[in-house]
Amino acid sequence: MSETLATEFLLECTRRGIMSATAESCTGGLIIAALTDIAGSSVAVDRGFITYSNEAKMEMLGVRKETLEAHGAVSQETALEMAAGALSRSRAGIALAVTGIAGPGGGSEEKPVGLVWFGVAVEGHEPFAQKHIFADLGREHIRHQTVLTALKLGIDALNQADAP
Repeated sequence: MSETLATEFLLECTRRGIMSATAESCTGGLIIAALTDIAGSSVAVDRGFITYSNEAKMEMLGVRKETLEAHGAVSQETALEMAAGALSRSRAGIALAVTGIAGPGGGSEEKPVGLVWFGVAVEGHEPFAQKHIFADLGREHIRHQTVLTALKLGIDALNQADAP
């Protein structure tokens, strides 16, 4: 399933003549890996930022310290800044960002295991964020669902960007 979505995402980028970038925290590079597993992906993949720590988010993507202190790493605000930062610090026309709690620990009542914030930035459009809470069926499940959802959101964002 992820290969099919990755192929579709790459085709959508190629059709538009744009590159893509990822900014990944909880997936640790699984999205960029799904894309680069496909032969010929270099025509539509620029780079992937693996920003697991808050320091990496700030240094590599320009996420503001104030954002992290006020809202935390797993938040709408951080996902938006991650996506915008990946877009502005690459040659990409679309950037996919994810930050979440894959478990098994680290969750709270306010931010449970399975909570993932997605950020998508398309050149010429306002970045947007979307929240998902995946069933706590294990770390691998949450990370896999995160990859699938990010790719779907990217495809949808590209199609919406084309709409008049």
